[in-house]
Amino acid sequence: MLDSISSFVWGPVTIILLLGTGIFTTLLLKGVQIRHFFYGFGLLSGKYDNPEDKGEITHFQALSAALSATIGTGNIAGVGVAIASGGPGALFWMWVTAFFGMGLKFAEALLAVKYRVVHSDGSISAGPMYYLEHGLKQKWLGVLFAFFAAIASFGIGNMVQANSVAAPMLSTFNIPKLATGLIIAVLVFAVIVGGIKRIGHVASRMVPFMALFYVVGALVVLVLNFQAIPAAFTMIFHDAFSGTAATGGFAGAAVAQAIRWGVARGLFSNEAGLGSAPIAHGAAQTNEPVREGLVAMLGPFIDTVIICTMTGLVIIVTGAYEGGLSGANLTAHAFGTALPMVGTYIVAVSMAIFAFSTAVSWSYYGDRSVEYLFGEKSILPYRIFYCLLLPVGATFELRQVWAISDIFNALMAWPNLIGLLFLSGVVLRSTREYFADPGRMS
Repeated sequence: MLDSISSFVWGPVTIILLLGTGIFTTLLLKGVQIRHFFYGFGLLSGKYDNPEDKGEITHFQALSAALSATIGTGNIAGVGVAIASGGPGALFWMWVTAFFGMGLKFAEALLAVKYRVVHSDGSISAGPMYYLEHGLKQKWLGVLFAFFAAIASFGIGNMVQANSVAAPMLSTFNIPKLATGLIIAVLVFAVIVGGIKRIGHVASRMVPFMALFYVVGALVVLVLNFQAIPAAFTMIFHDAFSGTAATGGFAGAAVAQAIRWGVARGLFSNEAGLGSAPIAHGAAQTNEPVREGLVAMLGPFIDTVIICTMTGLVIIVTGAYEGGLSGANLTAHAFGTALPMVGTYIVAVSMAIFAFSTAVSWSYYGDRSVEYLFGEKSILPYRIFYCLLLPVGATFELRQVWAISDIFNALMAWPNLIGLLFLSGVVLRSTREYFADPGRMS
Protein backbone atom coordinates (compact mmCIF):
# COMPACT_ATOMS: atom_id res chain seq x y z
CA MET A 1 0.00 0.00 0.00
CA LEU A 2 2.81 2.40 0.95
CA ASP A 3 4.64 1.65 -2.29
CA SER A 4 1.46 2.39 -4.25
CA ILE A 5 0.93 5.70 -2.45
CA SER A 6 4.58 6.62 -2.92
CA SER A 7 4.39 5.84 -6.65
CA PHE A 8 1.27 8.01 -6.92
CA VAL A 9 2.57 11.06 -5.03
CA TRP A 10 5.87 10.91 -6.92
CA GLY A 11 4.05 10.26 -10.16
CA PRO A 12 3.59 12.56 -13.17
CA VAL A 13 1.53 15.17 -11.27
CA THR A 14 4.22 15.97 -8.69
CA ILE A 15 7.11 15.74 -11.13
CA ILE A 16 5.35 17.97 -13.69
CA LEU A 17 4.41 20.44 -10.92
CA LEU A 18 7.99 20.58 -9.62
CA LEU A 19 9.67 20.80 -12.99
CA GLY A 20 6.94 23.05 -14.40
CA THR A 21 7.28 25.52 -11.53
CA GLY A 22 11.04 25.51 -12.04
CA ILE A 23 10.64 26.24 -15.78
CA PHE A 24 8.06 28.97 -15.06
CA THR A 25 10.30 30.61 -12.44
CA THR A 26 13.34 30.46 -14.73
CA LEU A 27 11.45 32.08 -17.62
CA LEU A 28 9.87 34.67 -15.33
CA LEU A 29 13.26 35.72 -13.96
CA LYS A 30 14.92 35.49 -17.40
CA GLY A 31 17.44 32.86 -16.38
CA VAL A 32 18.62 34.47 -13.15
CA GLN A 33 20.70 31.35 -12.42
CA ILE A 34 22.77 32.03 -15.57
CA ARG A 35 22.93 35.83 -15.51
CA HIS A 36 24.01 36.13 -11.88
CA PHE A 37 25.73 32.78 -11.33
CA PHE A 38 29.18 34.22 -10.52
CA TYR A 39 27.71 37.04 -8.45
CA GLY A 40 26.11 34.35 -6.30
CA PHE A 41 29.50 32.77 -5.68
CA GLY A 42 30.91 36.22 -4.91
CA LEU A 43 28.38 36.63 -2.10
CA LEU A 44 29.88 33.61 -0.33
CA SER A 45 33.12 35.51 0.22
CA GLY A 46 31.43 37.78 2.74
CA LYS A 47 32.59 41.01 1.09
CA TYR A 48 28.98 42.17 0.74
CA ASP A 49 28.01 41.29 4.32
CA ASN A 50 26.84 43.94 6.77
CA PRO A 51 27.43 43.01 10.44
CA GLU A 52 24.37 45.05 11.40
CA ASP A 53 22.03 42.97 9.24
CA LYS A 54 19.59 40.67 11.01
CA GLY A 55 20.28 36.94 10.96
CA GLU A 56 22.06 34.14 12.80
CA ILE A 57 24.49 32.68 10.24
CA THR A 58 26.54 33.88 7.26
CA HIS A 59 25.66 33.25 3.61
CA PHE A 60 28.31 30.53 3.45
CA GLN A 61 27.04 28.85 6.63
CA ALA A 62 23.46 28.95 5.35
CA LEU A 63 24.47 27.32 2.06
CA SER A 64 26.58 24.76 3.96
CA ALA A 65 23.67 23.90 6.27
CA ALA A 66 21.35 23.44 3.28
CA LEU A 67 23.96 21.40 1.37
CA SER A 68 24.64 19.21 4.40
CA ALA A 69 20.99 18.16 4.17
CA THR A 70 20.93 17.60 0.41
CA ILE A 71 24.36 16.02 -0.07
CA GLY A 72 23.46 12.60 1.22
CA THR A 73 22.26 9.19 0.14
CA GLY A 74 20.72 10.71 -2.99
CA ASN A 75 24.19 11.52 -4.35
CA ILE A 76 25.38 7.94 -3.92
CA ALA A 77 22.34 5.66 -3.82
CA GLY A 78 19.98 7.95 -5.77
CA VAL A 79 22.25 8.23 -8.79
CA GLY A 80 22.74 4.48 -8.71
CA VAL A 81 18.97 3.96 -8.78
CA ALA A 82 18.50 6.49 -11.60
CA ILE A 83 21.10 4.90 -13.90
CA ALA A 84 20.11 1.33 -13.02
CA SER A 85 16.46 2.10 -13.84
CA GLY A 86 16.71 4.76 -16.55
CA GLY A 87 20.09 4.10 -18.11
CA PRO A 88 22.99 6.56 -18.54
CA GLY A 89 20.60 9.06 -20.14
CA ALA A 90 18.98 9.61 -16.75
CA LEU A 91 22.04 11.67 -15.76
CA PHE A 92 21.22 14.22 -18.46
CA TRP A 93 17.73 14.68 -17.04
CA MET A 94 19.24 15.11 -13.58
CA TRP A 95 21.22 18.06 -15.02
CA VAL A 96 18.05 19.53 -16.54
CA THR A 97 16.30 19.19 -13.18
CA ALA A 98 19.23 20.88 -11.41
CA PHE A 99 19.20 23.82 -13.83
CA PHE A 100 15.53 24.60 -13.27
CA GLY A 101 15.91 23.65 -9.61
CA MET A 102 18.34 26.55 -9.25
CA GLY A 103 15.51 28.89 -10.17
CA LEU A 104 13.25 27.25 -7.59
CA LYS A 105 15.87 27.56 -4.86
CA PHE A 106 16.34 31.23 -5.69
CA ALA A 107 12.62 31.94 -5.28
CA GLU A 108 12.29 29.82 -2.11
CA ALA A 109 15.17 31.47 -0.28
CA LEU A 110 14.14 34.97 -1.36
CA LEU A 111 10.65 34.45 0.08
CA ALA A 112 12.06 32.78 3.21
CA VAL A 113 14.11 35.87 4.09
CA LYS A 114 11.39 38.32 3.07
CA TYR A 115 8.71 36.76 5.30
CA ARG A 116 10.82 35.37 8.14
CA VAL A 117 10.07 36.11 11.79
CA VAL A 118 12.85 37.73 13.84
CA HIS A 119 12.34 37.14 17.58
CA SER A 120 13.29 39.57 20.36
CA ASP A 121 16.45 37.57 21.15
CA GLY A 122 17.60 37.77 17.54
CA SER A 123 16.73 34.16 16.68
CA ILE A 124 15.02 33.45 13.36
CA SER A 125 12.03 31.37 12.33
CA ALA A 126 11.71 31.00 8.57
CA GLY A 127 10.57 28.71 5.82
CA PRO A 128 7.59 28.04 3.57
CA MET A 129 5.16 28.00 6.52
CA TYR A 130 5.88 31.68 7.10
CA TYR A 131 5.61 32.86 3.51
CA LEU A 132 2.47 30.77 3.10
CA GLU A 133 0.96 32.45 6.17
CA HIS A 134 2.27 36.02 5.90
CA GLY A 135 2.80 36.30 2.15
CA LEU A 136 0.01 34.19 0.68
CA LYS A 137 -2.26 34.74 3.72
CA GLN A 138 -3.10 31.03 3.84
CA LYS A 139 -2.06 29.79 7.26
CA TRP A 140 -3.68 26.40 6.72
CA LEU A 141 -1.16 25.73 3.94
CA GLY A 142 1.63 26.72 6.32
CA VAL A 143 0.30 24.29 8.91
CA LEU A 144 0.12 21.53 6.31
CA PHE A 145 3.68 22.14 5.19
CA ALA A 146 5.03 22.21 8.77
CA PHE A 147 3.20 18.98 9.62
CA PHE A 148 4.50 17.18 6.53
CA ALA A 149 8.05 18.48 7.12
CA ALA A 150 8.05 17.40 10.78
CA ILE A 151 6.97 13.85 9.86
CA ALA A 152 9.47 13.71 6.97
CA SER A 153 12.31 14.73 9.30
CA PHE A 154 11.91 11.53 11.32
CA GLY A 155 12.16 9.47 8.14
CA ILE A 156 14.42 10.84 5.42
CA GLY A 157 16.37 13.01 7.84
CA ASN A 158 16.68 10.53 10.67
CA MET A 159 16.06 6.78 10.53
CA VAL A 160 16.89 6.40 6.85
CA GLN A 161 20.18 8.24 7.34
CA ALA A 162 21.13 6.20 10.42
CA ASN A 163 20.43 3.01 8.51
CA SER A 164 22.46 4.26 5.55
CA VAL A 165 25.44 4.71 7.87
CA ALA A 166 25.00 1.51 9.91
CA ALA A 167 24.79 -0.87 6.94
CA PRO A 168 28.15 0.03 5.31
CA MET A 169 29.83 0.36 8.72
CA LEU A 170 28.81 -3.23 9.49
CA SER A 171 29.76 -4.66 6.10
CA THR A 172 32.99 -2.69 5.67
CA PHE A 173 34.33 -2.24 9.22
CA ASN A 174 32.30 -4.89 11.12
CA ILE A 175 30.90 -2.26 13.54
CA PRO A 176 27.55 -3.38 15.06
CA LYS A 177 24.56 -1.37 13.85
CA LEU A 178 23.42 -0.45 17.36
CA ALA A 179 26.86 0.95 18.21
CA THR A 180 26.81 3.06 15.06
CA GLY A 181 23.33 4.31 15.88
CA LEU A 182 24.27 5.30 19.43
CA ILE A 183 27.41 7.12 18.29
CA ILE A 184 25.44 9.04 15.66
CA ALA A 185 22.76 9.96 18.22
CA VAL A 186 25.32 11.39 20.64
CA LEU A 187 27.16 13.33 17.92
CA VAL A 188 23.96 14.69 16.38
CA PHE A 189 22.61 15.84 19.74
CA ALA A 190 25.93 17.54 20.56
CA VAL A 191 25.54 19.61 17.40
CA ILE A 192 21.82 20.34 17.25
CA VAL A 193 21.47 21.36 20.90
CA GLY A 194 23.26 24.58 19.91
CA GLY A 195 20.64 25.47 17.29
CA ILE A 196 21.25 26.89 13.83
CA LYS A 197 24.38 28.80 14.86
CA ARG A 198 26.20 25.61 15.84
CA ILE A 199 24.71 23.69 12.92
CA GLY A 200 25.92 26.39 10.52
CA HIS A 201 29.34 26.45 12.17
CA VAL A 202 29.76 22.67 11.93
CA ALA A 203 28.30 22.45 8.43
CA SER A 204 30.58 25.18 7.08
CA ARG A 205 33.57 23.02 8.05
CA MET A 206 32.14 19.59 7.27
CA VAL A 207 30.53 20.22 3.87
CA PRO A 208 33.69 21.39 2.01
CA PHE A 209 35.65 18.48 3.47
CA MET A 210 33.10 15.77 2.71
CA ALA A 211 32.44 17.08 -0.81
CA LEU A 212 36.17 17.30 -1.56
CA PHE A 213 36.85 13.82 -0.13
CA TYR A 214 34.21 12.21 -2.34
CA VAL A 215 34.97 14.26 -5.46
CA VAL A 216 38.70 13.52 -5.22
CA GLY A 217 37.95 9.80 -4.91
CA ALA A 218 35.72 10.00 -8.00
CA LEU A 219 38.33 12.02 -9.91
CA VAL A 220 40.94 9.33 -9.25
CA VAL A 221 38.60 6.77 -10.84
CA LEU A 222 37.95 9.06 -13.80
CA VAL A 223 41.67 9.75 -14.33
CA LEU A 224 42.34 6.01 -14.38
CA ASN A 225 39.56 5.63 -16.98
CA PHE A 226 40.05 8.93 -18.82
CA GLN A 227 39.86 7.27 -22.24
CA ALA A 228 36.27 6.22 -21.53
CA ILE A 229 35.06 9.70 -20.51
CA PRO A 230 34.24 11.06 -24.02
CA ALA A 231 32.27 7.89 -24.80
CA ALA A 232 30.46 8.23 -21.46
CA PHE A 233 29.27 11.76 -22.29
CA THR A 234 28.24 10.63 -25.78
CA MET A 235 26.24 7.82 -24.22
CA ILE A 236 24.57 10.16 -21.71
CA PHE A 237 23.36 12.57 -24.41
CA HIS A 238 22.41 9.82 -26.86
CA ASP A 239 20.49 7.70 -24.35
CA ALA A 240 18.65 10.73 -22.93
CA PHE A 241 16.73 11.00 -26.22
CA SER A 242 17.02 7.50 -27.70
CA GLY A 243 16.85 5.12 -24.75
CA THR A 244 19.39 2.53 -23.65
CA ALA A 245 19.71 -0.93 -25.15
CA ALA A 246 19.90 -4.00 -22.92
CA THR A 247 23.49 -5.00 -22.14
CA GLY A 248 24.90 -7.50 -19.65
CA GLY A 249 22.61 -7.58 -16.63
CA PHE A 250 20.98 -4.24 -17.59
CA ALA A 251 17.47 -4.74 -18.96
CA GLY A 252 17.49 -1.59 -21.06
CA ALA A 253 15.49 1.61 -20.65
CA ALA A 254 13.20 3.72 -22.82
CA VAL A 255 13.43 7.51 -23.06
CA ALA A 256 10.41 7.82 -20.74
CA GLN A 257 12.27 5.83 -18.07
CA ALA A 258 15.37 7.99 -18.44
CA ILE A 259 13.27 11.13 -17.96
CA ARG A 260 11.23 9.72 -15.08
CA TRP A 261 14.17 8.43 -13.06
CA GLY A 262 16.48 11.32 -13.89
CA VAL A 263 13.94 13.97 -12.88
CA ALA A 264 12.68 12.10 -9.80
CA ARG A 265 16.13 11.29 -8.41
CA GLY A 266 17.45 14.74 -9.32
CA LEU A 267 14.66 16.41 -7.38
CA PHE A 268 15.14 13.98 -4.50
CA SER A 269 18.85 14.73 -4.39
CA ASN A 270 18.83 18.54 -4.46
CA GLU A 271 15.39 19.01 -2.82
CA ALA A 272 14.57 21.97 -5.07
CA GLY A 273 10.92 22.86 -4.58
CA LEU A 274 10.40 20.69 -1.51
CA GLY A 275 10.70 23.69 0.79
CA SER A 276 13.33 22.28 3.14
CA ALA A 277 16.36 24.44 2.23
CA PRO A 278 14.54 27.80 2.72
CA ILE A 279 14.28 26.99 6.43
CA ALA A 280 18.08 27.18 6.67
CA HIS A 281 18.56 30.02 4.20
CA GLY A 282 15.95 32.09 6.04
CA ALA A 283 18.35 32.37 9.02
CA ALA A 284 21.08 34.04 6.95
CA GLN A 285 22.50 37.35 8.11
CA THR A 286 21.19 39.68 5.44
CA ASN A 287 18.47 42.26 4.95
CA GLU A 288 18.42 41.61 1.20
CA PRO A 289 16.21 38.62 0.30
CA VAL A 290 17.57 38.56 -3.27
CA ARG A 291 21.12 38.00 -2.02
CA GLU A 292 20.16 34.85 -0.15
CA GLY A 293 18.23 33.66 -3.18
CA LEU A 294 21.39 33.98 -5.27
CA VAL A 295 23.35 32.00 -2.69
CA ALA A 296 20.66 29.32 -2.41
CA MET A 297 20.51 28.73 -6.17
CA LEU A 298 24.10 27.44 -6.04
CA GLY A 299 22.91 24.42 -4.03
CA PRO A 300 21.50 22.32 -6.91
CA PHE A 301 24.59 23.11 -9.00
CA ILE A 302 26.97 21.83 -6.33
CA ASP A 303 24.79 18.91 -5.29
CA THR A 304 23.64 17.61 -8.66
CA VAL A 305 25.80 19.05 -11.44
CA ILE A 306 29.06 18.40 -9.57
CA ILE A 307 28.64 15.58 -7.05
CA CYS A 308 25.90 13.53 -8.73
CA THR A 309 27.74 13.84 -12.04
CA MET A 310 30.88 12.42 -10.45
CA THR A 311 28.92 9.42 -9.20
CA GLY A 312 27.22 8.92 -12.55
CA LEU A 313 30.44 9.09 -14.56
CA VAL A 314 32.15 6.58 -12.26
CA ILE A 315 29.25 4.16 -12.76
CA ILE A 316 29.26 4.62 -16.55
CA VAL A 317 33.00 4.58 -17.31
CA THR A 318 33.48 1.42 -15.26
CA GLY A 319 30.51 -0.26 -16.96
CA ALA A 320 29.17 -1.19 -13.52
CA TYR A 321 25.56 -0.37 -14.44
CA GLU A 322 25.53 -3.40 -16.77
CA GLY A 323 25.87 -5.79 -13.81
CA GLY A 324 22.27 -5.68 -12.62
CA LEU A 325 22.98 -3.84 -9.35
CA SER A 326 21.20 -0.69 -8.16
CA GLY A 327 21.45 2.08 -5.58
CA ALA A 328 24.40 2.33 -3.20
CA ASN A 329 25.47 -1.23 -4.09
CA LEU A 330 25.94 -0.16 -7.71
CA THR A 331 28.02 2.89 -6.74
CA ALA A 332 30.15 0.85 -4.32
CA HIS A 333 30.70 -1.81 -6.99
CA ALA A 334 31.77 0.87 -9.51
CA PHE A 335 34.30 2.40 -7.11
CA GLY A 336 35.49 -1.05 -6.01
CA THR A 337 36.00 -2.14 -9.62
CA ALA A 338 38.19 0.87 -10.42
CA LEU A 339 39.95 1.02 -7.03
CA PRO A 340 40.11 -2.48 -5.54
CA MET A 341 39.94 -2.45 -1.73
CA VAL A 342 40.11 1.35 -1.50
CA GLY A 343 37.00 2.13 -3.56
CA THR A 344 34.50 0.47 -1.23
CA TYR A 345 36.01 2.33 1.72
CA ILE A 346 35.57 5.66 -0.07
CA VAL A 347 31.88 4.96 -0.57
CA ALA A 348 31.38 3.63 2.99
CA VAL A 349 33.08 6.63 4.62
CA SER A 350 31.30 9.08 2.29
CA MET A 351 27.93 7.50 3.08
CA ALA A 352 28.65 7.85 6.79
CA ILE A 353 29.66 11.51 6.57
CA PHE A 354 26.88 12.44 4.14
CA ALA A 355 24.21 10.73 6.24
CA PHE A 356 25.44 12.29 9.50
CA SER A 357 25.38 15.79 8.00
CA THR A 358 21.90 15.19 6.60
CA ALA A 359 20.63 14.08 10.02
CA VAL A 360 22.02 17.25 11.61
CA SER A 361 20.43 19.68 9.15
CA TRP A 362 17.10 17.88 8.92
CA SER A 363 16.77 18.13 12.71
CA TYR A 364 16.72 21.90 12.28
CA TYR A 365 14.05 21.68 9.59
CA GLY A 366 12.00 19.54 11.93
CA ASP A 367 12.41 21.71 15.02
CA ARG A 368 11.43 24.86 13.08
CA SER A 369 8.34 22.99 11.91
CA VAL A 370 7.28 21.80 15.38
CA GLU A 371 7.98 25.27 16.77
CA TYR A 372 5.57 26.69 14.17
CA LEU A 373 2.95 24.09 15.08
CA PHE A 374 3.29 23.86 18.85
CA GLY A 375 5.47 26.74 20.06
CA GLU A 376 8.99 27.13 21.44
CA LYS A 377 8.48 24.65 24.31
CA SER A 378 8.21 21.80 21.82
CA ILE A 379 11.76 22.25 20.45
CA LEU A 380 13.79 20.46 23.14
CA PRO A 381 11.42 17.43 23.39
CA TYR A 382 11.54 17.20 19.61
CA ARG A 383 15.37 17.21 19.56
CA ILE A 384 15.55 14.52 22.25
CA PHE A 385 13.02 12.28 20.49
CA TYR A 386 14.78 12.89 17.17
CA CYS A 387 18.09 11.63 18.59
CA LEU A 388 16.45 8.63 20.32
CA LEU A 389 15.12 7.48 16.95
CA LEU A 390 18.59 7.35 15.36
CA PRO A 391 19.64 4.05 17.04
CA VAL A 392 16.23 2.62 16.15
CA GLY A 393 16.73 3.51 12.52
CA ALA A 394 20.23 2.05 12.53
CA THR A 395 19.10 -1.39 13.71
CA PHE A 396 15.99 -2.07 11.62
CA GLU A 397 15.30 -2.65 7.96
CA LEU A 398 13.51 0.47 6.79
CA ARG A 399 11.70 -0.33 3.55
CA GLN A 400 8.47 1.04 5.02
CA VAL A 401 10.24 4.11 6.42
CA TRP A 402 11.72 4.85 2.98
CA ALA A 403 8.24 4.69 1.47
CA ILE A 404 6.75 6.95 4.16
CA SER A 405 9.63 9.40 3.75
CA ASP A 406 9.08 9.58 0.00
CA ILE A 407 5.38 10.22 0.55
CA PHE A 408 5.85 13.08 3.01
CA ASN A 409 8.62 14.62 0.92
CA ALA A 410 6.18 14.88 -1.98
CA LEU A 411 3.43 16.19 0.29
CA MET A 412 5.81 18.93 1.52
CA ALA A 413 6.31 20.07 -2.05
CA TRP A 414 2.64 20.66 -2.87
CA PRO A 415 1.83 23.57 -0.50
CA ASN A 416 5.31 25.02 -1.10
CA LEU A 417 4.87 25.04 -4.88
CA ILE A 418 1.44 26.65 -4.52
CA GLY A 419 3.13 29.40 -2.52
CA LEU A 420 5.91 29.83 -5.10
CA LEU A 421 3.45 30.11 -7.98
CA PHE A 422 1.09 32.59 -6.32
CA LEU A 423 3.95 34.65 -4.84
CA SER A 424 5.93 34.70 -8.09
CA GLY A 425 4.97 38.36 -8.57
CA VAL A 426 6.65 39.21 -5.26
CA VAL A 427 9.77 37.33 -6.35
CA LEU A 428 9.88 39.13 -9.70
CA ARG A 429 9.31 42.57 -8.17
CA SER A 430 11.95 42.05 -5.47
CA THR A 431 14.48 40.85 -8.04
CA ARG A 432 13.89 43.79 -10.37
CA GLU A 433 14.16 46.32 -7.54
CA TYR A 434 17.41 44.81 -6.29
CA PHE A 435 19.23 44.77 -9.63
CA ALA A 436 17.87 48.21 -10.58
CA ASP A 437 19.71 49.76 -7.62
CA PRO A 438 23.52 49.54 -8.06
CA GLY A 439 24.01 50.58 -4.43
CA ARG A 440 22.29 47.44 -3.16
CA MET A 441 24.61 45.23 -5.19
CA SER A 442 27.76 46.48 -3.44
